[in-house]
Amino acid sequence: MICLRPLLLAAGVLAGAGLPPHGLAAEPPSPRAPAAAANPEKAERADIARAEALLDKAEAFYREKGQRAHAAFSRSGEFQDGELYVYVLDPAGNFLASGGSSVTLIGRNVRNMPDARGKLFFREILDGAKTRRTGLVEYHWLNARSGQIERKTASYRVVDESILVVGYYTSRGTAEQARSLLWAAVHEFKQHGERAFERFNDLNGSFVQEDLYVFVLDMDSQVIRAHGGMPRMIDRPVGELTDATGKPFIREMIQAARARDEGRLEYAWRNPLTQKMERKQTWFVRVGKQIIAVGAYAGPLN
Repeated sequence: MICLRPLLLAAGVLAGAGLPPHGLAAEPPSPRAPAAAANPEKAERADIARAEALLDKAEAFYREKGQRAHAAFSRSGEFQDGELYVYVLDPAGNFLASGGSSVTLIGRNVRNMPDARGKLFFREILDGAKTRRTGLVEYHWLNARSGQIERKTASYRVVDESILVVGYYTSRGTAEQARSLLWAAVHEFKQHGERAFERFNDLNGSFVQEDLYVFVLDMDSQVIRAHGGMPRMIDRPVGELTDATGKPFIREMIQAARARDEGRLEYAWRNPLTQKMERKQTWFVRVGKQIIAVGAYAGPLN
């Protein structure tokens, strides 16, 4: 089983500064999304829409042609949309058709085939299809474009005796997911105090989710108390740490936390998934003398 989570996270450090803090971390995301390509949530919604449109097209074709559609699904072009493609399973787990890299699986039974982290995701699709006509299953797969193991979502539909599937990558943590993880961490800390740090630091635990992780900063000592993305930062003084553009983001974050209990900051940091310098937004909550925070990448610097 391949586990690249520590490697993918090792390049990301803390959360930082750049914007004056505003808004409450508890608030739901604004319905007025920022513009265009810098918005990973918008990009993911576009991928979901493309996947569902491709499934619509494949379902209509299958209902017209029946199993003769398998040949068309396996030909390059007609049932592809960029990196998206259709593949087909039967209820027993036999791989019947594919328009993408999984064409090599045609003719094999994949029921017990694991993903890159050992999850039997094909089995989960097959079991779900027994009771639900549609569903979503998350797994981890090699993204040929990035060369990284990334999170992928399989959207499936049961059509007669076949299960049609389109998968799309969802490796970036979103702002909404970051805020949700933050409030889960705040609750954990309020319930268990410093014992929560061990859970925050567990790279394979529930407080590390792809490129999202929790970190905790002591306001007085300016020492990192917990860090789910870079364990070697734990117990280190970081008051003078700067971001990729030289901004003293730790100092600004502490100043912001002293002024208000909750807020958002922005800084520049290298995304370990894309290896490009990007904006990263961090939401924080002050609990006593501790700052608990989670950040999400927000797109290119310019």
